[in-house]
Amino acid sequence: MNRFSVAAATGLLIASAGMLVLRGQDEATLEPAEMSVADPICSFFGPEHDSFIEALRNTHAASHLTEDIVGKLGNSSKVMTEQTNAMAGLPSAPGGSRTDALQNPAAGTIDKWIFQKMAEEKVAPAPPTNDFEFVRRVTLDLTGRVPTMAATLAFLEDQTPDKRAKLVDRLVSTNEWTDKWTIWLADLLDNSSTNILGVNRFPQGVSAFNSFIRTSLQRNKPYNQMAKELIAATGLNSYQQGELGFLPAYRMGGGPIQDIFDLQAAAVSETFLGLAHVNCLLCHNGRAHLDSLSLWGRSKTRTEAYGMASFMSHTFTVQQSYNPTNNNLVYWGLQNDVPPNTPVGLARNGGFDYRLDYSLNTQTGNRPQRGPVNTQTRVRPAYILNGAQPPVGSDYRAFLADQVTSDFQFARTMVNYMWEYFFEIGLVSPSNQMDPMRLDPDNPPNDCPPSTPCTLQASHPRLLNALAQNFINSNYDIKTLMKQIVNSRAYQLSSRYDGEWKETNERLFARKLVRRLWSEELHDAIVQTSQIPVTYTSTTWNPATINWAMQLPEPIANQGGAPAAFLNAFLRGNRDDQPRRGDPSLSQALALMNDTFVTNRVNSTASTAILVTALRLPDDQAVNTLFLTVLSRYPNATELNTAVTNLRSASGAIARTQEGRHLLWSLYNKVDFIYNY
Repeated sequence: MNRFSVAAATGLLIASAGMLVLRGQDEATLEPAEMSVADPICSFFGPEHDSFIEALRNTHAASHLTEDIVGKLGNSSKVMTEQTNAMAGLPSAPGGSRTDALQNPAAGTIDKWIFQKMAEEKVAPAPPTNDFEFVRRVTLDLTGRVPTMAATLAFLEDQTPDKRAKLVDRLVSTNEWTDKWTIWLADLLDNSSTNILGVNRFPQGVSAFNSFIRTSLQRNKPYNQMAKELIAATGLNSYQQGELGFLPAYRMGGGPIQDIFDLQAAAVSETFLGLAHVNCLLCHNGRAHLDSLSLWGRSKTRTEAYGMASFMSHTFTVQQSYNPTNNNLVYWGLQNDVPPNTPVGLARNGGFDYRLDYSLNTQTGNRPQRGPVNTQTRVRPAYILNGAQPPVGSDYRAFLADQVTSDFQFARTMVNYMWEYFFEIGLVSPSNQMDPMRLDPDNPPNDCPPSTPCTLQASHPRLLNALAQNFINSNYDIKTLMKQIVNSRAYQLSSRYDGEWKETNERLFARKLVRRLWSEELHDAIVQTSQIPVTYTSTTWNPATINWAMQLPEPIANQGGAPAAFLNAFLRGNRDDQPRRGDPSLSQALALMNDTFVTNRVNSTASTAILVTALRLPDDQAVNTLFLTVLSRYPNATELNTAVTNLRSASGAIARTQEGRHLLWSLYNKVDFIYNY
């Protein structure tokens, strides 16, 4: 979702307990009685506003979903564990294979702090996951695909003690890994054609931005370098320079130029530093607005936020027609220090002098008026976390990029985003509302103002900092960070839980919390397991022909023939005002039961179709083949007996085929196909 445009498009002139906040001077000069009451959602009347309200946020939805799904799995997990141990011949081995330090010593950092905290809280961890569950879980998490039957059986039959770590190494070296994480980063960076601000990247710009992300991952480019290139990019053609796709998306219309500077600074702050509250601070001081949300935010002023926005004040966001005869197709650029009325391609800058710093001189626009603070009428750039200022005449955004990517908070933020993906809940949650004054376990907050949070924010603060330092030490290597996480025993706990589960234990990470597969993952799992391929074609993408939903450059309808209704049913979002979500719904059940994308594959008579292949085998082998292909496991006794009985009771080849179709259709509608557990 475009987290920043939602706030700005609402006008940011928000009624706070009946008071309209419109101020022209720094609110720090006002007496407390003149200031508005605390309003935790003052600038987020939009799809994200619930994440700012504690009562709405802490519903323990992940725990409730996990309990529900595990209950529906029945005894399948128990059977898989028994089969795992029998195949490994090592019933005493955790999960059927080694999962501790022998797998990967670096994972010990995670396990040290996770299991120590559980012991302190007297909470027992879930049992280790079995090999069937692990191979499916980690393959989906790292590549967005389900493992093939051959891959599952090969992993089960592997007797080497470090087989899980070796599997992880293979997975992060695949093209499928690149596909999955291109989507993940494109979600984070809001790569979409249009947004609520009316900015249109057009398919050509989306494709270029997508290629920038994909190529960066293929080359294993350090994450800090990627971020630098996005923050400091200069050039005139976003169709040719993919890194130009980031900042122009936050071009705010209908107001003064400062609105653009503000939104671009807010985008950098939230995306790379986890500081969503900077967007709030660009409208008003933190005091009396952020008191109940952030100790750091409460201490910050609007003037300090202006200092962040001032890093953008020398940047002209250029909009140019792709073709002089077609003004409906445009591309974007970023230029520094542009004098007034200088022609830039086919666009002019409207007379604004981009060699001047942020000016406090607005009366209208999308944010409260900006008036002089005391006698100050311009604000020099100053990094909001340490006050650092660029030398006069230097490249402001390049300086900002260096400050952001060398900040420990930058590493903490990426680590927390990654942890949230793999564990469903961040070490800091919400992950975009980090409080820098509550993250240091060696300097915990104390003597806080009334109603202001005064405890360490992270559930495991030393783990968060240790992972951040490891990320820095690895030269910001995303693959290394992922491998450290998935090789840990904590990641490899079962979703089953022996004993009574308390929802408040979810932040101890004492069990695997399930997640519903992404729209693209479900699509690709059905394509892969049915063995009926797809081909989607477009003249504006690169590559023009793709065979997997995980390669679609953005989540919009009518993408070269992709089944939009099926994909949209699973809430893939639009990277703007609709976030990607994992909520279950009736429309999803109907899509899996009735959508032609599914039924055409179930009913296919193609010689390569999995059902045609499986039904050439004896009944029990046919059933095992379908279960291993679709669910990455053998059927339990009840499932096997029922399926075999149905096949054997069929009179003739046509009836047997129909029973096989019923079985395949039922597998696509089982919870252990739809969820990663």
